[in-house]
Amino acid sequence: MTKPRVVIVGAGFAGYHAAKTLSRLARDRAEIVLLNSTDYFLYLPLLPEVAAGVVEPGRIAVPLTGTLDGVRVVIGEADHVDLQNRWVGFTQPEGDRNRLAYDRLILAVGSVNKLLPIPGVTEYAHGFRGLPEALYLHDHVVRQIELAEQAEDPAERQARSTFVVVGAGYTGTEVAAHGKLFTDALAAQRPRLKVRPKWLLLDVAGRVLPELDERMSRTADRVLRRRGVDVRMGTSVAVATADGVKLSDGDYVPTCSLVWCVGVRPDPFVADLGLRTEKGRLVVDEYLNVPGFPEVYACGDAAAVPDLTRPGQICTMTAQHAQRQGKLVAHNIAASYGQGRRRPYRHHDLGWVVDLGGRDAAANPLKVPLSGLLAKAVTRGYHLLAMPGNRARVGADWVLDATLPRSAVQLGLVPANAVPLESASPEL
Repeated sequence: MTKPRVVIVGAGFAGYHAAKTLSRLARDRAEIVLLNSTDYFLYLPLLPEVAAGVVEPGRIAVPLTGTLDGVRVVIGEADHVDLQNRWVGFTQPEGDRNRLAYDRLILAVGSVNKLLPIPGVTEYAHGFRGLPEALYLHDHVVRQIELAEQAEDPAERQARSTFVVVGAGYTGTEVAAHGKLFTDALAAQRPRLKVRPKWLLLDVAGRVLPELDERMSRTADRVLRRRGVDVRMGTSVAVATADGVKLSDGDYVPTCSLVWCVGVRPDPFVADLGLRTEKGRLVVDEYLNVPGFPEVYACGDAAAVPDLTRPGQICTMTAQHAQRQGKLVAHNIAASYGQGRRRPYRHHDLGWVVDLGGRDAAANPLKVPLSGLLAKAVTRGYHLLAMPGNRARVGADWVLDATLPRSAVQLGLVPANAVPLESASPEL
């Protein structure tokens, strides 16, 4: 008898944990196929530390093969789903086209950078969603400080030493916090620089970390301002040029560095399926099932999962939700084959952690607000527990960073044209 095949599209937090849980539940009674564009699971929360040279890039790229026992990994970019005939079409890394038939399908394609229709942004800004972008930003920051040291013109020196981050959410706040410490360390090694690197953090919201608890917001704001980060709330970029940015408050900031951390939107892949969406996310029921297609499930950022703890709303796009939805969808697929019973998705958040670099962090585990070294310990402990692999290597990097001077060189592995900010479908 042929084993049923479960195809999982995407190996982010939702897809990876769906595959891991399903492999344990299936015990070789089903073929589990994971289709992803890379051969690793990326632990996104530590990307700012990669950009700042704290953690080596390979540490947060957890290999799929070897950590997902019993799962067949297929490398390719999904580009079509035939819901009637039950197959997924994809393009392999060298351009060949192929397809995978399925008995059950999990769509966990995740999200991409959110765009706004601001002149010049797609030409001169860079996003921050993957390893190539983090590696590029690391090299770019080092390069600008080195060029600033060599510049004879004081105006050019200041422009190259100025870094603008748009978006004061989770990612943007951490990028600015780690970035300021990184460039201060670089400047301390270069007495000829003669200027102190400047970082601006912009957001149209009224406060830093607007989606999190106000006490965490105040902690992050206090740390950033103490370090010298120019935090401007209620402000964004009006126009971006090659030489600087004009802000919505009328100021013009000469800079060669614009980092786009405005947020994320669902992968456009789901909009092409011909299924009902809400805010660009695939509509599912509380069991993560796509209405009308009992064999198709969706979870993570690309799925509009009803939030049963907040009736009438959908779950926010967070790694915490994605990971738990991935685990639940595996149980519900097992239930569809008679193993257990399916359960609705219900999750109360357990708190948040924000690493602000150095000895600073903000956290509220189980709604208990923390800051300083205690928050730092909780934050790093949470990350080590949440990572599905490479924990010892990440911990070793943290120890080395705390005890040795940080080495900062340009590796030149990722040129600017290799990490363009996607220009399709800007949001209003």
